[in-house]
Amino acid sequence: MNRPARLKNPLRSRSEVILRGTVVCALVIFFVTFFVIPIFMVFGGSFFRWNPLKGQLNFLGLDNWKRVFTSDLFWRSMGNTVFFAAVATVFRVVLGLALASALYSRLIKHKSVYRVLYYLPTITPLVAVAFVWKFIFDPRIGLLDQLLNTNINWLFDSRYAMVAILILTIWKDFGYAVIILLGGMYSLPQDCYEAAEVDGAGAWQRFRRLTLPLLKPTILFIVITSLISYFQTYIPVMVLTQGGPGTQTYLASYLIYEEAFSKYNFGYASALSFVLFIFIALLTGLSFKVSGKSDDT
Repeated sequence: MNRPARLKNPLRSRSEVILRGTVVCALVIFFVTFFVIPIFMVFGGSFFRWNPLKGQLNFLGLDNWKRVFTSDLFWRSMGNTVFFAAVATVFRVVLGLALASALYSRLIKHKSVYRVLYYLPTITPLVAVAFVWKFIFDPRIGLLDQLLNTNINWLFDSRYAMVAILILTIWKDFGYAVIILLGGMYSLPQDCYEAAEVDGAGAWQRFRRLTLPLLKPTILFIVITSLISYFQTYIPVMVLTQGGPGTQTYLASYLIYEEAFSKYNFGYASALSFVLFIFIALLTGLSFKVSGKSDDT
């Protein structure tokens, strides 16, 4: 009796091995070229007085690093960055959660229209958005003062400049949280909600006891990605305030941009960049550690 021919595993075929090897090699080359090499170049450049426009490359040792940690402007920019990232993340999550819950309810019709409207600012180029908001904040022709019936110089008053940047950022980014959280809500088990409704739980009780705990991984993901993104923000500052008035709106990324492309201190900017890189890496590691603990519980 003839035995049936054994089926060949397609994952072990010669063509499949070649394809997988090619894809892996391409990814490794891409990662090394655009991530690893630039990181080492930045780290190496931090030990030099480096101006490629003048062909200047003078070894300074640890002078750039000493300047970073003794610079009042650097610590001021880091404080501003932490404040900006924390406030923007909180508003992004809270506003996104509120609007996602409203869209998830049965009372809202034409939900697809609202989803498009909320997400539209997110995909709009940030530079274009910043220039539009610059006109909105203008004390002479801006719409904001006219709507609020106020006379506030939003971009040049130290009390309101950071508020203006936060308004722009929150308006542009909250739609991302709405879409992610709404997708998370649609994936929640409906039998739990039906059982809670049968037991007499109200809308607020279902939200607090079911929705929030079940959405915890999604909320944590939004918090992590938001903090990492906001620690790298510089375009709104560059367009709206250029760090002013004074140093009120200096963010760490904008300080790096100014040192590198306005003052051409690439060595000092490299040291600043690497310090920010280490800070974001530590923040990311801590976030993943917290995420792992939440998954275990």
